[in-house]
Amino acid sequence: MYLEKLKLDGKVAIITGAGQGIGAACARALGEAGATVVVADLFPDRVDASVAELKTFGIETHGIVMDVTKSGAVDTAVTAVMKEHGRVDILVNNAGVANSDVRAEDTSDEHWRFHMDVNLDGLFWCCRAFGREMLKQGSGSIINIGSMSGLIVNKPQPQSFYNASKAAVHQLTKSLAAEWAARGVRVNAVAPTYIETPLTHFGMTEEPEMYKTWLEMTPMGRVGQPDEIASIVHFLASDASSLMTGSIVVADGGYTCW
Repeated sequence: MYLEKLKLDGKVAIITGAGQGIGAACARALGEAGATVVVADLFPDRVDASVAELKTFGIETHGIVMDVTKSGAVDTAVTAVMKEHGRVDILVNNAGVANSDVRAEDTSDEHWRFHMDVNLDGLFWCCRAFGREMLKQGSGSIINIGSMSGLIVNKPQPQSFYNASKAAVHQLTKSLAAEWAARGVRVNAVAPTYIETPLTHFGMTEEPEMYKTWLEMTPMGRVGQPDEIASIVHFLASDASSLMTGSIVVADGGYTCW
């Protein structure tokens, strides 16, 4: 009974930013659980590489190139997915950027807008477009990748623009959950700590003192791995989490405990 709830056979899942890191791990996790996986990413080479790797695991998959910051491009992607599969059951909004270590007073309009365009606006365009199809079919699960940075202020790197964008993702998650719950669509978010991906590479390899601080402020004393977030996404995508909507699942190695 309980293991059955974790199966995703017959489901269609689209993951943004699935060309690497957390997104690629989510694609594999959902695919291994039985879902047909649509890999979406801005960069064609990442799409091709991710799709090729997933196929080696016997996962039914294909890819689309999509710029989440362009609402028209997102709408086009929805049309393509619906034409190919006739439904969409799971959306993982993973695409995100974090060009950190910029003080608030030095943050340019362009730098601020860049983070909001991808992390918040792009996420909403995807929720809106794919959510419409889920609402029509009366079912669906949306999982947004937020951040512990939406709950706390990171140290030592200044990144007010990123923190604000992720806090907005959390509030948007709750708002959509409240609007769509009675219509069969669940919306949840995961708030990870630092995860070993290209996004955190600068801190882990180029800023040893910064990395040291990250570990000192984390009770577990380590960063996370993409598969650890993908496992939570799998749970939220499945019927095992059927009573959950509007939840922000914190996976931070204990960081927010201190």
